[in-house]
Amino acid sequence: MSNSADSSEGPVRRPIWRPVRLLTAGVFALAGLIFVTSFNTAKGTNLRTDDSLLKLSDLIQERSDKNAELEESTGAVRENVDSLAGRDDGSTKAEDAELRGLEDAAGTKKVSGQALTVTLDDAPPDATANPGFPEPQPNDLVIHQQDLQAVVNALWQGGASGIRVMDQRLISTSAVRCVGNTLILQGRVYSPPYKITAVGDQDKLRKALDDSPAIQNYQLYVQAYGLGWQVDEHAKTTLPGHTGTVDLHYAKPVK
Repeated sequence: MSNSADSSEGPVRRPIWRPVRLLTAGVFALAGLIFVTSFNTAKGTNLRTDDSLLKLSDLIQERSDKNAELEESTGAVRENVDSLAGRDDGSTKAEDAELRGLEDAAGTKKVSGQALTVTLDDAPPDATANPGFPEPQPNDLVIHQQDLQAVVNALWQGGASGIRVMDQRLISTSAVRCVGNTLILQGRVYSPPYKITAVGDQDKLRKALDDSPAIQNYQLYVQAYGLGWQVDEHAKTTLPGHTGTVDLHYAKPVK
């Protein structure tokens, strides 16, 4: 056996990790980490598409649909409770009549009769100004909260015994609010066209619409840019009672 002094081979050199080699190894390690992370995130899909992302609009619509389901179930339970309470509540006929009157005024009972339906809609996507009018700004081509409120207020002024916006009956605590180009009403979200139906004397309802200064201003935009406006008459329409919550929510001071 030869020793190291007799060996023709020199001593074995240990690898020297120079800074350049360390940097190269670090770059490859980082690239591998990025690749694995990207694969786990994409799961084989295109990262530049929105298909794998939950859009805010989808979330809002999902919550709106859930609120509609809860409202329907709440209405069914309320009908059962009212039916059970009305069997033997110890009230007199006069008190029962007064209660029915209050329920009609509160909008929790259905109402039937002649009706008008007003439909408001955004202008067409390619809308341009008609002769004699300036070119429109983006806000000139969409329905605003003030437009919906003007119609609702005018119909109340015209003596409506009940009003429904889209598929919901209005009550004293209802708030017609718009966020962007969508309507938010009692926890539900709607897009145009917006339909507002009122039960009452048709002549008085039409006169109230015609006399409203806010609606007269809206009509100028109908003529200028083609915003939607349509009024339909119904010989008889039944509006269902409000089935959602009737609790009044208000701010409370922090103690």
